[in-house]
Amino acid sequence: MRCTGGEVGATSALAPKIGPLGLSPKNVGDDIAKATGDWKGMRITVKLTIQNRQAQIEVVSSASALIIKALKEPPRDEKKEKNIKHSGNITFDEIINIA
Repeated sequence: MRCTGGEVGATSALAPKIGPLGLSPKNVGDDIAKATGDWKGMRITVKLTIQNRQAQIEVVSSASALIIKALKEPPRDEKKEKNIKHSGNITFDEIINIA
């Protein structure tokens, strides 16, 4: 599922999916916010695996998110700012590490 890093997403979107499995959407939302703390303000994908009533959260970062993180730009509020142009320098070695 897609979410914004460091924020507790809409637990109402989680409720129909994980409610029947016996998990609290609020607790899972808090766990997602903790796991995505390094990606504050960026849209990233989170893989949610549930086994034996335990939720495991894995951050699946896209290439664009990794490039923006490599630029070391400050976190922005995506709700207020649209069509953001990113500027900065990345070494070729960093690009190879991302790929």
